[in-house]
Amino acid sequence: MTVVRRTLPALVAALLLLGSAGPAGATGYRYWSFWERTGGHWTYATQGPAFVRPDDGAVQGFRFAVSADSADASRPRGTADFDTICAGTPAGPGTKRVALVLDFGTRSDAPSGETPPARRTACARVPSDATTADALAAVAKPLRYDANALLCAVAGYPQEGCGEQVSAAGKRSGSGTDGGTDGGPSLGLPIGTGVVVLLAGAAVWQARRRRDESG
Repeated sequence: MTVVRRTLPALVAALLLLGSAGPAGATGYRYWSFWERTGGHWTYATQGPAFVRPDDGAVQGFRFAVSADSADASRPRGTADFDTICAGTPAGPGTKRVALVLDFGTRSDAPSGETPPARRTACARVPSDATTADALAAVAKPLRYDANALLCAVAGYPQEGCGEQVSAAGKRSGSGTDGGTDGGPSLGLPIGTGVVVLLAGAAVWQARRRRDESG
């Protein structure tokens, strides 16, 4: 039992280290991320654009970038104000206005051979029950999705690829005011979940061994 009791803490420590430290600059992912702006700040959307039904006056953003994990996910750059973006779009019966910020990223984010378009804004006037995906389709066609409904291209950019892995060594995509990098989804979550499951199993196993010894 002495060997078991010494080995288990070492295993737990190794698993915790695995869950907290990702591969050192090994891999990132090139993709469009979806953000919502409230109180003057961007927050990563908790649902996909096809499931969000924004209210009239909402400000939403999309950013194309290479991100390694949640600490590296890039927000849309610049400030976003509904009154400015939708100043020339009057309200109408049975419709709503959604201000969209489309940030196509930097040259270092771009796939080989492609140049990112300039960042732009648009005001989508759509039916009152429309989703963010509907608003995006109204102002930024062509859109491209993969078989799993992952947004791959906005306004035809990029022409190819969808969430592919790329080298992320030394990569930082965010820049400018309110263009920071926190707040995105953790790509390391499956590892972290696995650690939790393994730790729970180890605790149950150890409790059973102690019970057997005392029985």
